[in-house]
Amino acid sequence: MRLLVVEDDPAIASFVAKGLEEAGYAVDLATDGNAGLGLALHEPYDAAVVDVMLPGRDGLSLIEELRRRRVTTPVLILSARRSVDDRVKGLQTGGDDYLTKPFAFSELLARVQALIRRSHGTPEPTSLVAGDLSLDLVTRRVGRAGQVIELRPREFALLEYLMRNVGRVVSKTMIMEHVWNYSFDPRTNVVDVLVFRLRERVDRTSTRS
Repeated sequence: MRLLVVEDDPAIASFVAKGLEEAGYAVDLATDGNAGLGLALHEPYDAAVVDVMLPGRDGLSLIEELRRRRVTTPVLILSARRSVDDRVKGLQTGGDDYLTKPFAFSELLARVQALIRRSHGTPEPTSLVAGDLSLDLVTRRVGRAGQVIELRPREFALLEYLMRNVGRVVSKTMIMEHVWNYSFDPRTNVVDVLVFRLRERVDRTSTRS
């Protein structure tokens, strides 16, 4: 899953980006509204986290422009403004959820995960299932035929992406864009290595069972 974070406060930006990456997401970071808009218009994101007070272009203006151009990326608004009117304005502008500062990262992560689930057209599932393979989106546990599979964050992110796209063909480029935060380099074999490693872990569990 690939996320965009638009936040000009270095401490908050680093905190959010690092936490999301540790949770297995690929993260692009923009520190002003115009840069964030440019990325959101031209890159495929599963969700965006956007601060309201930004240099260049404020967050609400950024979201408004995305919706005007029919970009449907779900957006979680971050703001120090806590009034009901501010939250209503943010949602009416085109934001999908609103989180006030200061916030717990666990809540931000849960809200981002909920936005992604809704954007995939599923009624808030807590797990993904393919055959005897299951992935819990809340506890981030993976199992097959009753056996627990221990995965690293990047392996979990790849498995989640593949399970969300069961029955669809996904290319190396698509995997790079959603599991890493950089464009596909045809000279790299990181996708092949990660797929091999994931398949080995999953198949090893199947063999033991």
